[in-house]
Amino acid sequence: MKASLEQHLSSLQNATTLEGLQGVTEALRDHYKTSHVVYHWVNSIGERFGAGTYSPEWVDRYLEKDYLRLDPVIFGCFQRFTPVIWKELDWSSKPARAMLQDAMDHGLGNQGYTIPIRGPSGQFALFTLNSQADDQDWHNFVDENARDLMIIAHELNKKALEFEQWGDAATTPMLSPRELSAMTYLAKGMNRAQAAAEMTISEHTLRVYIESARHKLGALNTTHAVARALATGVIIV
Repeated sequence: MKASLEQHLSSLQNATTLEGLQGVTEALRDHYKTSHVVYHWVNSIGERFGAGTYSPEWVDRYLEKDYLRLDPVIFGCFQRFTPVIWKELDWSSKPARAMLQDAMDHGLGNQGYTIPIRGPSGQFALFTLNSQADDQDWHNFVDENARDLMIIAHELNKKALEFEQWGDAATTPMLSPRELSAMTYLAKGMNRAQAAAEMTISEHTLRVYIESARHKLGALNTTHAVARALATGVIIV
């Protein structure tokens, strides 16, 4: 086993927080010299979580445009158990092509490699690497690293399942009234500008409340924070 793989697996095993998992994805991105590394999972009760290097702007955009319902990567991975190279999926529809262009405009590369993982009780996860390499270089990269990436993907999933178990016994965090308002408006589907207007504050101030709530909830990003707030009953919509 390569020393670098051992180091990444050791970091994964030592991760005790979701922030630690986030750090692993950043280290993997830097090691493999890709544009992004993302691990996304849906737990056994349907909550969605993510750790990765996509920008918050792209994550928010993906949710705002409801790309989940048309993403060829999601559909491709639901239909198979083996890894997929993005360009081998069906991007023929106009909405799918528009989504890909939107992703590239937000800093994603045109190449992707996603490993689907299925866990107990309906848990489903995707481990993705994204790059701006040309076709031949990307295929060479996948051929060279496929074995190690499969190992990493499944170790990430094992850690995510541990976090899910820990979350069952976790205490409910206390949010301030402003933090609760911010999370509630986002949970209702408002974007940041709309939420800030409802609270009569600037978007910059709103971001402060969101980030504070995110840290208290132990979440990796805004989407994760809203999901945890709803799941733990901190907010009710």
